Amino acid sequence: MNLTRRTFVRSSISAVTALQCGQFFVRASDKAGVRPPIVGDGEFVFECIHNWYGDRPAKGHLFGTTHGIAISEDGHIFVTHHGDVGSVYVFSPDRKFVRAMGDVHHIDHGRGHGIDIRSENGEEFIYLSPNDKRLGFTKMSLDGQIIWQKDRETINRDSGGALDDPRVKFRPTNTSFRPDGGYYLGDGYGSHLIFEYDRNDQFVRVIGRHGTADGEFSTPHGQWLDDRSGEPRLVVADRANRRLQWFDSDGNHIQSLGGFLCPADIDIQGDLMVVPDLHARITLLGRDNQVVAQLGDDKEWRQKVLANSMAMRNLGKLWEPGRFVHPHDACFDADGNIHVAEWVRGGRLTWLVRKS
Repeated sequence: MNLTRRTFVRSSISAVTALQCGQFFVRASDKAGVRPPIVGDGEFVFECIHNWYGDRPAKGHLFGTTHGIAISEDGHIFVTHHGDVGSVYVFSPDRKFVRAMGDVHHIDHGRGHGIDIRSENGEEFIYLSPNDKRLGFTKMSLDGQIIWQKDRETINRDSGGALDDPRVKFRPTNTSFRPDGGYYLGDGYGSHLIFEYDRNDQFVRVIGRHGTADGEFSTPHGQWLDDRSGEPRLVVADRANRRLQWFDSDGNHIQSLGGFLCPADIDIQGDLMVVPDLHARITLLGRDNQVVAQLGDDKEWRQKVLANSMAMRNLGKLWEPGRFVHPHDACFDADGNIHVAEWVRGGRLTWLVRKS
């Protein structure tokens, strides 16, 4: 089984040529010939290309608020959003709009949130988490065929009543995968629990509970498989507790790591981990989980972003090239570049092209 998450084939010659000719955008107002800003330093320097799709994804299609981003093995880019049409927009490897999909998560408008892609026996599948209590986790093919859905009733029955209390909310946020074919479903905005299933879709266990102690969560917003140590471990972005937590394959807590502001999700490539932090920065961790780079770590800018109940997220005219507002999801491509989706009104996608 191929566990490469959000993998990305090398960009086509036409895409590289387009970049050189100034056809990608640093926001819609950027002019051809103006080089994108540079972020990072030392070994981790990136060219920062915002909103590479132009003013809008396509005629008749707008982003409401962008949330998640994932990349299929052939290089197609899948972006979830709250908006119209559908809940997922798909772009080709050369970053041209292909189609809207994910109507299953459309209630008055798209409710797209978490998205992850996995290859299973030679076929890729999308796992969607819509962060809406009326909807459930959904597994579908790349062309939108629904394989299964797990709503509150299903999860509660499978888990033996973990959601029996009507005061406990159900708002799923993200999915991650076990190396043996199983998967984890994270109810980050709801019960603060993670539900584990095996490769046969049979329930295994509940991980965590709501709280602040080690092994407990307050908004387990995203997770991923961390096998850099040689042993597969589940790493969780415990967002409101401002930390990452690691668990072994039996769901036992191993360690916690603080120092984050509001960690939203996780991706790993080789020895490098990327953590998009909702409070205006992106952190890169090395093999031993030491911080090797923090992109956009500017306290003065962060104060502006967080001021007035994060009002800047609604005011695109205030966003500055080379600065992040609310990084919500991020993933590597095969060349070590990073793709970022921000939680802002009108949408914002950034392609961080690695220079060193």
